[in-house]
Amino acid sequence: MGVFQGNDIRKITGGLKGTHRGKRKFEMGSVPTETKLGNTDVKVKERVMGGNIKVRLKYVTFANLFDPAERTFKKVKIIEVVEVPANREYARRGIITKGTKIRTDAGLAIVTSRPGQDGVVNALLMRNES
Repeated sequence: MGVFQGNDIRKITGGLKGTHRGKRKFEMGSVPTETKLGNTDVKVKERVMGGNIKVRLKYVTFANLFDPAERTFKKVKIIEVVEVPANREYARRGIITKGTKIRTDAGLAIVTSRPGQDGVVNALLMRNES
């Protein structure tokens, strides 16, 4: 199933514009990838415009966590999704997007990558505010 990303064929008032051509395949988009917290990592390779490949992350278990105090990266297990600023319903469903606060083995972290676009979860460890 494709999502049309071309010019809209309606006016702002709601009326139809006179179309001079139909839809084109290069204007076709795709539904958003909702990366969920799961038991295993599931990646899907998808062909995108220009014949390029985009790796989409469907399910994720681990995150690459950057610790600013030690300046090191660690691979840590994601325990739960705490808060998602993109959509408050996403936290309940366990969906991870950029800016999501996640609880890991090392503590709270913020996701800095776009898992549905990049195919990886990179996170920044939040310092304790206690």
